[in-house]
Amino acid sequence: MNGAEGPGFGLYVHWPFCLSKCPYCDFNSHVRVKIDAEAWSDALCRELQTLSARLDHRPPLDGIFFGGGTPSLMPGYIVARVLNEAERLFGFSADAEITLEANPTSVEAARFRDYRAAGVNRVSLGVQALNDEDLRRLGRLHTVDEGLSAVALAHTIFSRVSFDLIYARPGQSAEDWERELARALAQGCTHYSLYQLTFEEGTPYHAAMKRGHITPLDDDASAELYEATQYQMERAGLPAYEISNHAAPGQESRHNLIYWRYGDYLGVGPGAHGRIVVGGQRIASSTLSSPEQWLASVSKRGEAISQWEAVESVESGKECLLMGLRLREGLSRSRVEHLLGRPLSVERASAAGLIALDGDRMTASPRGRLVLNAVIKELLSQAR
Repeated sequence: MNGAEGPGFGLYVHWPFCLSKCPYCDFNSHVRVKIDAEAWSDALCRELQTLSARLDHRPPLDGIFFGGGTPSLMPGYIVARVLNEAERLFGFSADAEITLEANPTSVEAARFRDYRAAGVNRVSLGVQALNDEDLRRLGRLHTVDEGLSAVALAHTIFSRVSFDLIYARPGQSAEDWERELARALAQGCTHYSLYQLTFEEGTPYHAAMKRGHITPLDDDASAELYEATQYQMERAGLPAYEISNHAAPGQESRHNLIYWRYGDYLGVGPGAHGRIVVGGQRIASSTLSSPEQWLASVSKRGEAISQWEAVESVESGKECLLMGLRLREGLSRSRVEHLLGRPLSVERASAAGLIALDGDRMTASPRGRLVLNAVIKELLSQAR
């Protein structure tokens, strides 16, 4: 991974339907009935056409990411049609990465070969836990054995496989997590997304915590698990290139890098978001989140945009700083200062060993990444 590389240009395709009962699902669109696949295929391509026409220019796509609820419920021919349309409108860079998120149930794994035939070359598997009881608590529909079987199958089909886990779960000890992580590493993936469980307001987990049914790990225990994660992943040759994402050198997710490097990406589908430069202004875009409303709007108008607003330069600077400091490679200090319209005062954070400066590059230290929100608040409060 080269910090001098450009941010890149990507496409985010959001598929809102979900079979999981995940406490963090943002949509109440769990699949209960069949969908009109042809109508959805038409609509995704039509919105892509409409939004691409708004752009000043169309550089080749470096990455495409099928995310959202459960993209692996999407029929393979819809994926193929969207990719064909994206190639017609933009073209792909020579090493474009096309990722699809998947739940590792046997039903969804059965579609893997269809996705590979469509052009997907990377799959991100939401295994989430290697403990059946915790999988049930997380609302997952697969078992540990089923999840690991899906990982093994994915290795035979895709050139790149990412393994996703959630840790710092209630009652999880450092020893439990280290054994679980070692078992995950034994699956031989070159990319791991390892997220700490959080209790966000409005989720069932948060409500259960408020009722006293779940006790989250305290900050010290969570920090111990984070540090154990960094140690184990470094030893395995999979260092963190971003706070929650680990990869072998050269195996970093293109979509992640476009996002965290504050590059441009276009979002299509219900509830999709994007960041794109149009007419010299950075635009924040989003689409209607209701699948039914989105489909009706696209059928009528060719798009279902709920937000298309210029992001003020100062706000862009804050976003760039927030995302760039999550990366091990850091970011350009001059880029942030240009967006903010004023210099950053980094002396206090640097003297405290929370950030490091190397020419124009500014990076958070390992200790700084542990308290990154406080570091960013300090940098912004000291901006002259």
